[in-house]
Amino acid sequence: MAKQLFTGRFTTENEEDIVVFIIGMRVNNRLAVHKWFPVFQAMPGMIKELYTNKEDLGFLSMESYFGLRTTVMFQYWRSLDDLLAYAKFEKHLTAWKNFNQKVGTNRAVGIYHETYQVKKGNYESLYGNMPYYGLGKALKHIPVATKHESARKRLKLD
Repeated sequence: MAKQLFTGRFTTENEEDIVVFIIGMRVNNRLAVHKWFPVFQAMPGMIKELYTNKEDLGFLSMESYFGLRTTVMFQYWRSLDDLLAYAKFEKHLTAWKNFNQKVGTNRAVGIYHETYQVKKGNYESLYGNMPYYGLGKALKHIPVATKHESARKRLKLD
């Protein structure tokens, strides 16, 4: 089923603090499937858990991308405390323990993450003829009006 497209220009309010969490993996040795595939396979269960318990966990939304060697997921969270609390949930702890036991410092697969705390008023978004996406999926999706016409206005610089 195709995603619903919203014709025109849309944005989000930037009235609340958010956390952007970027996480992914890189296959360094394609032949070492036994090392990198379990890492790849651990993520779907955690994603299901996040969407199933969004409100309780403070998880807002995410986008995923897959390249030839590297995957990346952009996650949006209500707060840093919520993100850090999720790191202690059973599915994540199990995946982390398994990674350390099975991969550890083996160079076959790499993992990474970056965390950004973004204060309200310090982010903006614009979506033209797009389905819900990124912050527009995580936060309230609103039509661009005169008060949101430019990036400067969305950032409240004017």
